[in-house]
Amino acid sequence: MAPAMANPLLSDRVARSTKVPSSHVRAVGDRPDLANVDHESGASIPLIDLKQLEGPGRRRVVEAIGSACENDGFFMVTNHGIPEAVVEGMLSVAREFFHLPESERLKCYSDDPKKAVRLSTSFNVRTEKVSNWRDFLRLHCYPLESFVDQWPSKPPAFRQVVGTYSTEARALALRLLEAISESLGLDRGHMVKAMGRHAQHMAVNYYPPCPQPELTYGLPGHKDPNALTLLLTDGVSGLQVQRDDRWVAVNPVPNALVINIGDQLQALSNDRYRSVNHRVIVNSESERISVPTFYCPSPDTVVAPADALVDDAHPRAYRPFTYQEYYEEFWKMGLQSASCLDRFRRID
Repeated sequence: MAPAMANPLLSDRVARSTKVPSSHVRAVGDRPDLANVDHESGASIPLIDLKQLEGPGRRRVVEAIGSACENDGFFMVTNHGIPEAVVEGMLSVAREFFHLPESERLKCYSDDPKKAVRLSTSFNVRTEKVSNWRDFLRLHCYPLESFVDQWPSKPPAFRQVVGTYSTEARALALRLLEAISESLGLDRGHMVKAMGRHAQHMAVNYYPPCPQPELTYGLPGHKDPNALTLLLTDGVSGLQVQRDDRWVAVNPVPNALVINIGDQLQALSNDRYRSVNHRVIVNSESERISVPTFYCPSPDTVVAPADALVDDAHPRAYRPFTYQEYYEEFWKMGLQSASCLDRFRRID
């Protein structure tokens, strides 16, 4: 689909700009307040070593994951099993894609959020009033064979490299879902079964250097609508998590991935585990690449907690809903700090 305007991508419009365009400037009360962010490492999210997840230390690792899901909603993992060469290949080909000539990149452009493969900018340019400092390539990834032929054909290694990474990311997501099930006292396979036929997509995010980062966001505060997010970054800071009404910087850790609970796992856990508000800020010094993998129930899956998680002390928090119903409601709301889950909460 040809774009309706010249230079629809942020990175092409602001390549030599010294000011943030008015389309991206937030109202005074809705700016990042970068001076009031907690950068202390002790305030950051838990770091969990997965080396013993399949070994004799499994119980300890499962307990650590459960604690992080309950108290933080975010954690980092090391020894996650994705080979370093695969990780580096993913970041390299992502950067190569966004450095391709504009004419090549725009072959993938669309502002239709329903498309399985699309290059776009901000979040939803059809509905939002203020744009975000981000270009992104959205790719559906599972089943891989259903989508890979629709992915960009350039750089030449793109499909092979991204396909390998997405397959590895799915395997890790399944291992984490099993651990999360066990941490709730459920059968290891419960959460995997609760996701139906499963779905997986990724966003390859490109945040260009910003001349006035205090005026805008890469992405404003929001909660993820999916079940589990696995975030790969290039080591440039940008992610911040809200904790006790204060923003906490998630400082990158070499060879670690960031994991966060999405709204579907909050619902499936009957509010035992938390989907947490987070945002992305930008900087004036360097570009930033991030690759979140979003693991989801299939659209027709009815999302409801296991009976074992419902009792007098923990009544059913939400009415049953399909993921398709939820996702449509999320897109109507757009990126907001208010939780879309509240629209599905039971009122007795």
